[in-house]
Amino acid sequence: ERIASNWSFPDDRVRFGVAPTIPLHSTDDFLTGCHRIAREFGLPFHTHLAETADENDYCLKVHNKRPLALMEACGFLGEDVSYAHGIFFNDDELALLAETGTHIAHCPTSNMRLGSGICRVVEMRQKGINVGLAVDGSASNDSSDMLGEIRNAMLLQRVKYGASAVTASDVMDMGSRAGAVLLNFKRTGRLKPGFAADIAVFDVGGMAYAGALSDPLAAIIFSGYDHSAAYTIVNGKVVVDDGKLTGFNEQEIADKANALSRKLIRRETDHGRR
Repeated sequence: ERIASNWSFPDDRVRFGVAPTIPLHSTDDFLTGCHRIAREFGLPFHTHLAETADENDYCLKVHNKRPLALMEACGFLGEDVSYAHGIFFNDDELALLAETGTHIAHCPTSNMRLGSGICRVVEMRQKGINVGLAVDGSASNDSSDMLGEIRNAMLLQRVKYGASAVTASDVMDMGSRAGAVLLNFKRTGRLKPGFAADIAVFDVGGMAYAGALSDPLAAIIFSGYDHSAAYTIVNGKVVVDDGKLTGFNEQEIADKANALSRKLIRRETDHGRR
């Protein structure tokens, strides 16, 4: 409440919302309190929902409701609400999501890594549900590679729905425009006048893309093995220049991450000995 009362958002660069953990770890009172704060301060709401079959079973046992019904009872449906995963929604729940304008953040790499299942993305999009792409988190996605996420989204949907069910353009739209809509960002997600100059430039001139350039968009999704951008521009400012971060020492970042990882491993090893 303190942050919400004193924070202004001049553009679509940074925003925060209310994002409680999954229903398995939340009480009804806590979720109701989250709803009050979100609605009182006009904040978006996000949580992870219907990711596993176990989650459905737990909610039915503890709350006597499926996960989405639990969220509905707490008031969390609407254009300012998004759910990560959404693998185990039934037909009636998909209809409710479409009717209320609730968004889904699809996390294909995480879903495959954990063996959770395949989200019904093709059906969601056909029903008018806005589906963006997300990486979930470091605990279940080792690279947070958005181009890789786009590729995995396309291939995973084709496993379920067939080779013609989703195109490269479809998944690129999910990873750009649809993601901005999900986050309620008004000036990002597209290249057009009046929008922030957010541009990622990829070099497809090398051997990895040879023979694929009749469709450059499809090439950067289907082909290649290095998804690093040659140049990245954020709101008109170059933040990746010729493949390197500007303003940050990449080796220092890697060294710090490796040091923190070793510290965690030592702590867990010492804890196991005790």
